[in-house]
Amino acid sequence: MSTSETGPAEDLPAVAPQLRALRRRASLTLEVAARSAGLSPAHLSRLETGQRQPSLPMLLALARIYGTTVSELLGETVADRDAVVRAPEMEPTRAGGWTYWQAGASGRGMQALRVHVPPGTQSDIVRVHPGEEWLYVLKGRLRLCLGDSAHILESGDSAHFDSLTPHRIAAVDHDGAELLFVHTLLQSPNSALCIGPTPGETL
Repeated sequence: MSTSETGPAEDLPAVAPQLRALRRRASLTLEVAARSAGLSPAHLSRLETGQRQPSLPMLLALARIYGTTVSELLGETVADRDAVVRAPEMEPTRAGGWTYWQAGASGRGMQALRVHVPPGTQSDIVRVHPGEEWLYVLKGRLRLCLGDSAHILESGDSAHFDSLTPHRIAAVDHDGAELLFVHTLLQSPNSALCIGPTPGETL
């Protein structure tokens, strides 16, 4: 288990109450929501009480299940769904070793993020879920595995794929990789899967 999941969510103080409130808003029991996210009910309960810190992939999975966005899970709001997000407004958020900046307004059908992926983080997690993903490498090199194919993306390369294709990403270089990431928000609890080395605990 990574050190980022052994203690309270110090970097994400608003996550615990939001997770519980949004699950209840979606009319999902703890057991159903946990199963849909590939977690144990006990693990999701620890997230909702602030005893564990979720990773970014976990936040993305829960946002899809609850029909919302990562920004709403974090308690963030963008006034009047502004079309323009200024650089000073893009506060960094850290989750599970990743750092990301909200690059679009909340409450939309797509979510745009600028993401820093450190080397060796979440590289063994295979993700499968409804929707589409688009990413563009700003800096560094990224290993993208799609189904049985593996690709090394250099700075300036991009990828656009169906998220039902099993996929995972990892930074190749010691400094990690930076990318723009856009995904659609589709609510489908029965199909949102994250497959890691320790189901129900590491995501």
